[in-house]
Order: sequence, then C-alpha cells, then structure tokens
Amino acid sequence: MTAQTPPTPPFRDPHLPFAKRIDDLLSRLTLDEKVSFLHQFAPAVERLGIAAFRTGQEALHGVAWMGPATVFPQAVGLGATWNPDLVRRVGDAVSREVRAMRARDERVGLNVWSPTVNLLRHPLWGRNEEGYSEDPKLTSAIATAYTLGLRGDHPTYWRTAPVLKHWLAHNNETDRATSSSSVRPRVLHEYDLRAFRETVEAGAVAGVMPAYNLVNGRPNHVSPYLREHLRTWTDEDLLVCSDAGAPSNLVDFEHYYDTHEEATAAALLAGVDSFTDHGTDSKKIVARVQGALAQGLLTEADIDSAVRRQLSVRFRLGEFDGYDETGAFDTPEHRALAQEAAEQAIVLLRNDGLLPLAPDTRIAVVGLLADECKLDWYSGTLLHRSTPLEGLYERFGAERVQFAEGVDRVLLRTGGGTFLHVPPAEDTDDQVRGAEGALDPALLAGRTDLPPLTTDATGTEFALVDWGEDILTLRAPDGRYLSVADDGYLRASADQPGGWIVQETFRLEPHGNGHLLRHLGTGHPVSVAAGGVKVAEENPEIFELVVVERGEDAVARAAAEADVVLVIAGNDPHINGRETEDRTTLRLPAHQERLLRAARTANPRTVLTLVSAYPYAIAPGRLPAALWTAHGGQAAGTALARVLAGDVSPAGRLPQTWYAHDADLPDLLDYDVIGGRQTYLYFEGTPLFPFGHGLSYASFSYADVQAHVEGDTAHISFTVTNTGDVTADEVAQLYARAADPSVVRPRRELLGHRRVRLAPGTTAALTFELPLTAFEFWDVAHGSWRLEPGPYDILVGASSEDIRLRTTVTLTGEPAAPRPVTELGLDAADFDEQSGTEIVDRTKTSGDAVTPTADGTGELIYRACDFGAGVTEVSVQVAGEGTIELSLDGGPTLATLQTPPSGPYDYTTASTGIVAEGVHDVHLRLRGPLRLAHVGFSG
Repeated sequence: MTAQTPPTPPFRDPHLPFAKRIDDLLSRLTLDEKVSFLHQFAPAVERLGIAAFRTGQEALHGVAWMGPATVFPQAVGLGATWNPDLVRRVGDAVSREVRAMRARDERVGLNVWSPTVNLLRHPLWGRNEEGYSEDPKLTSAIATAYTLGLRGDHPTYWRTAPVLKHWLAHNNETDRATSSSSVRPRVLHEYDLRAFRETVEAGAVAGVMPAYNLVNGRPNHVSPYLREHLRTWTDEDLLVCSDAGAPSNLVDFEHYYDTHEEATAAALLAGVDSFTDHGTDSKKIVARVQGALAQGLLTEADIDSAVRRQLSVRFRLGEFDGYDETGAFDTPEHRALAQEAAEQAIVLLRNDGLLPLAPDTRIAVVGLLADECKLDWYSGTLLHRSTPLEGLYERFGAERVQFAEGVDRVLLRTGGGTFLHVPPAEDTDDQVRGAEGALDPALLAGRTDLPPLTTDATGTEFALVDWGEDILTLRAPDGRYLSVADDGYLRASADQPGGWIVQETFRLEPHGNGHLLRHLGTGHPVSVAAGGVKVAEENPEIFELVVVERGEDAVARAAAEADVVLVIAGNDPHINGRETEDRTTLRLPAHQERLLRAARTANPRTVLTLVSAYPYAIAPGRLPAALWTAHGGQAAGTALARVLAGDVSPAGRLPQTWYAHDADLPDLLDYDVIGGRQTYLYFEGTPLFPFGHGLSYASFSYADVQAHVEGDTAHISFTVTNTGDVTADEVAQLYARAADPSVVRPRRELLGHRRVRLAPGTTAALTFELPLTAFEFWDVAHGSWRLEPGPYDILVGASSEDIRLRTTVTLTGEPAAPRPVTELGLDAADFDEQSGTEIVDRTKTSGDAVTPTADGTGELIYRACDFGAGVTEVSVQVAGEGTIELSLDGGPTLATLQTPPSGPYDYTTASTGIVAEGVHDVHLRLRGPLRLAHVGFSG
C-alpha cells in the first residue's frame, strides 16, 4: 500500500483569501507559540514548517547595517528633490537590493523600518537627516512614493513591507525617552497626524513604529491614537513594531507603570504587535506576556489580534506561498539612479552669475568635507565612493584643481617633554567598520589588533578638526582617527568617526599650564601609561598643543592661486546632531567659519557648498554663490561637480525653512506650531532662505492661472515656460491661504507641486485637482473638520515666498458657529489660545487634561462660547490641587473654584455659581499642580 499524502492545510492554500488562511494558522498555533511571536525575533515552528521571522530592516536611503549596498542621498536630501517619481524609483531599487541581499544572507529582513515621516518642525533636531520636510503635504508625497517603491508592483505579494517611523510628534533627542510633546488638537490633526494619514491611505504601508517620547503625557507605545486614528485609515492589518527598548522604558525610565507585566499588557492592548526589546533574546518579553496572562491583564484573544497582524504581513510577503524575487544588487541602473538622486537633491541657494564654472577654471577646493563622502547611522557600507574633490578632478582635470583640507596640524607634547606617537602597524586588516554587517551595529567593537599610541621625542603630527562646541577629532597621517576600544587604549584605528557611542571624539580642557585631553565616549582623560596611551581617571596627562600649521593658512594659499574657490563645509553625521544628540545652534562651527573667512579674504570669488544633514545660519550676502546638499551618498562628488560645471542645472528645493538666527527658533520642546508661529506655515519673521527655495541656471515665467470649483473639487491650472538658455527642471509650487479666516490659519499652505523638465522656450501646462477637504481645518469648537466659507487666495510660484501668480476662489462651506457650552461644556484641551500650560493624560488609557507648566500658573481661552438664555452654575472635572478662576471676555473674575488635594488621576467635580448669557470668550486661569479635564455649565 502507498501512504497517502497528507492534505494541504488551508493556510498553505494560495487560492484562499489571506484572512481565511490566517484564521487557519492561528487555530493551529498553541498559546505559547503565539506568545513567542510577539518578540521581534519570532522563532520557527518546525511542526508546521514555519520559518523564523524578524521584524525590522533599516533601509532609510539604502539597505543599512548589513554590509555593502547602494547608498542614496540622506532622506532630507530625497525630500529636497521634490520629486516623488524619482523617490519611488529609489524605493524600488532599495527593495530589490533587500531581496538580493536576503538571498545570500538570511539575516536581511523583509519588514523594512522606513521611511521616517516625522515632520522637520525644528532644525536643531538631531535626526533632521531622517525626515523629508517640515510640511506634511510634501512629506506624505515623498513618503508615499518611497513606500510604493519598497512595496513593489506585484498585485498580490509585497517585495518588502514598509513600517513608518516614528509615531508621533517626535522632534527631540534631548530626554527623548521621558519628554512629553504637548500637542493641541489642531496641531495633532492638521500637522502631526496628517503626514502619517496620507501615506497610510495610499496603500503601501505595512505598519508604524511608535516613538520613544510621550504625547500629551502618555507614552506613544500606549497611545490611544493607534486605535482611534491609525487603524481607521485602512482596511489592511497594520503591524505596530515597538522601538528598540521602548517597552522596558515604560517602567524603567518613564515610570508610567509599576510592573513590566502591566506595561507590556497596556502596550499590546493599545496596539503594539511586535516588541523590540533585549536584542535577540525573547525570554523577558515572553515571560512578561505570560505573566500578564496569568494576572488576567491579557486574554488569548488579545494575543491573537497582535499575532494576526504580524501574520498578515508575512502572508503579503509571500512567505507561505514560496514567493520570492531574485532582486537586483549594485546594478548599473542603481548606480545611475544614485547619481541622478544626488544631482536632483542639490539646492542652489544664491548665485550672482559665478556659476556654472567654465571648463578652464582653475579651482581651489578647500574645507573639511572637500575630500569626504560621509555616511550616517542609517547608511549601508559604500560600494562606490565619490568625494567633491574626486568629482572635480574627474570633471575639470586634476591639473586644474588644488586642494587644502583646512585641518589644524598639531603635535601633543606631554608634561615630560615627549610627544604622542602612532607606532607603525604591520599586517593589519583594513576592513571598513560595518562591512561585515550587523543586526545591531551599536554592538560593533573597536579594533584592538593595532598597537596603542606611545610617546617619543619627535611625535606624530595629527590633523585636528573642531566640529563645534569644542568637540575634536584627531587623525593620524595614514588617515585613521584616534579611537578607544573596550580595553581603554588609544589607537589610530578608525576609518571614520562612528558608532552608537562615538569613540573618536575628544575635548581639550584647560588645566594648569596645559590641557587635559578628555575622551568623550568614556568621559575619561587621556593618560600615558607604561603599556601605552590609554584613558583613565587616574594620572591624567597634561598636554601642550603645539600648532604646526593652522588650517586657514593652507586654505588662504590655495585660494590665492585659483580663479574660483569652493569651500566645502558642513557636518559629520555622527557628531553634533544625530540620533541621541540635538544641536544647540544654527551657526557653522567656528573652525569652518575661520576657513570660509580665510578663503573669502584671499579670493572674493568664493563659492560656499554646504554638505549637511540640516540647515545653517550663514551670511550669504558676502558670497557670490552658495549651494546646499544633504550627504549625497555614493555619487555625491560626481553629482556636485556636474552641477558646478553646468552639466546639470540645479533644481533641488529646500524642504524646510532656513532661519537667519537662533533667536528665530522656538524652544525645542515647543510642539505648538500654531501658537509658536513655527515653520513656513506660521513663521512671521524673515527667513534666511524660505521653504521651497532653490535657484536654477535657467529662468522661468509663469502665466495663465485659472481656478474654479466644480462640486467637491477645485480645479487650478497655469503654465510654466523656460525663458532661459539651458534645459532645466523647475519645481512649480501651489499654495493657498484663507483670505479672511475666523481663527489663525497658515500664512500659506502647500497644496501641490510639480517638478517639470523644460527645454529653452518650451512651456508646460500644469493642472491640479484638489478636493475641497484640502482647504479644511480642525474646528476645536465642534471637534471636527470644517470648510470655512469665503475667499481663498491661490498662490503659484517658485517658493513659498517667490509667488508669481495669484487668483482667488470663493468656497461655500459651513459658517462658524459658537461653542454650544450649555450642551457639551468645554473639553479643557480644546482651547483656542493658551499660555503657560501643557496637555497631559487624563487617564493612562485615553483622554486629555490641561495643567499649568513649571511656574504653576497658566491661562486658557475659548472663543465664542454660547451660554444661550443664561447659566447659573459652572462645574469642573479636575485632579490635583489648585485654583481655577473664570472670567468672560478678559473682564474681572466671575467664579473661583478651589480643588482639594488628590492624585493625578483622581478626578473630582467642583462647582460654584455664575451668571452668564449670550456669547462670550471664556478665560480660565489655572493655578497650582492641577489637571483640568472638562468644564460644564448649567442652570
């Protein structure tokens, strides 16, 4: 007899809908197996033939952390292209490389944690490089394009499964695991949620990752918004993956829960489906979930909901149907695309005619980034490399290009009269850090195969760079940076500064007649010991800094001999502004200001090129030309040279406002873009360069704007003509603003844009069809979106400030109505204006309350409150202790309510008499550490 083949289980049947297959698989998994799936590293279930699975593969601008891969421009650079079609092609290339790399290394995951859609609200945010724009519309357009590329074009199966980062209102690294972003309802709906929503609704998003911070006093990992908003935007099962270590933070740092069982249960019930904690070790998360089940905090049905969402992603990736793609890796097409993206990301900030450069120009290329191709924390390892210097050599010829890096060349003399010395190293491995790939590159250790530094009578001359705030790097003549490994010894061992905790930075601290050389990674000073130079608290060495040559002297020599000077300045993405570290100023570091000043003094024909992850405050009026590009990836130098030579006309546009002064910036933790007048939407000052700014080697004229409304759609059209002499791209931008708003509305708001390539003399006719919902705002008086009737200015131009055409459309909407306070009262967070308050959590699961900030006094204003025929009593729902004073229209206090001491979540109702009728503005003054949730009126 022949044994019968066992029937194919339904979850293996590709003809069944995914939902039925998931139901079948869930029914076959034991509770313990399902619990094990909740950790980032889900184990295999061999009895069912299910492979292991991990969430999370970084792929922000190329496959990261897993060794060599195509490196595209940083995300903020992709945002600067204003080109969704290009970014979709980049996403497509990245997803193909993910598949190709996974075919040879199963550690490469298909659930990619990209893109980052946090809005670039504040330019000092350390992770500015990871976002696309300060504007939600542009951010969602670029993010949608990238996710569509990552998803692939198969009608059923996804090439990769993108997860959006970081939910929600996350723009500070300072105290990022414990700080709370106070986000009023209008900012929540009109700004922070919007970029996520429009990207999710486009249909190529597999999930989101909550951020480390709290919003309105509640950690994002237990946010009710996951359920109330995110999961209502799509019929797809969205996988919510925690950020690394964030589940433990709920107890260990935020102290929001007393036990990890409570915290884990709360996160899972809020919507977290995959817990990224304790690296590859799942035991603690599994034990916490099992403990929560035993305590009745979770049910098996709760576990099933989370596992279902994970399985949904795995089915879409084709795992259970044997679907695979061979992918593509480092193809000629990918290399060309990396160059195209780098070219399109370059922004011409200023040009008085000096650019483009003639072919026979003698060029001095100077500056700390002139011969660098910097990577960031979320980069892959370079397969190809092009620095500005290399690009200029290739384009103009090495004989026409001079180079001066501008480092200070120094010796470090010890108290005994000897000098720090780098001993020769023989037969060492020159592999670049990270080339082998690592699931967690934070765990990569420094090299110990090289000899530690010693001292001798002559010493080694080091290249010293001050990156700002007295943070220094020291580089040996062979190009390696001084670094400290786990054994504490100082070696010339790093190809570049890097790592989760950078081990290549130092600070010279005045001490006696010399300086301590403090290693910033360990916090210890450098000490000279018998076995070599090391870092240690005991016996710190006192050094004398001997300057052999100042960088500005070398720069001045090179500049004086050239026709044009190119100063390449900017940042190292691992120093002064990165994940875990915000910047403190917009200013260019003093070392680089010295170099720029020296170049300009020696040769007024000086072009500043900023290569940076964020904006700077510079004085462009003294320069004939200036450009900006984000770190442009593997083809950055070639791209820059082609733009400077005029082979490509620059058409990048700034994705965020460049402010002129630090004084123009709000506090880093002020998330109220409306009240704080932040971003181009509300900023009332004069920017250094406005949102959307970017010049061209061509000129363009705009004409024939027309606008009309049909049904629920506004139709807008205009023409753009290239009136210049070269083929070039133009980024036509469409803005609108309410002409006579009843509340504070944006000065102008981007509704659409188009990047078009035009030959000289040609014209493009552009049309936009906008749903009238694009003109709505969140009406806090009624808790809903509202289209305000009246005239709206339609603004067309080349930037948010360079408006070329104007017209007006009159929209029919819903007129403003006073707040029906006798029926609904006032939710405290639904204020129109506030001062001295912040929004906090009403309970640990849902709702908002308002509390005074640190000085203990705040005010809330609610406009146009309708008391009808009259009220005689006011009541408040409040926790904590303090006083609430009520007045109308800014007049005298009409009612005072005292609240007795209570816990922060122990709400009581206090009431007192009041006489009011008709429509008035309600002013509430809060005093003391109370939490106001609601105000009611009756009588």
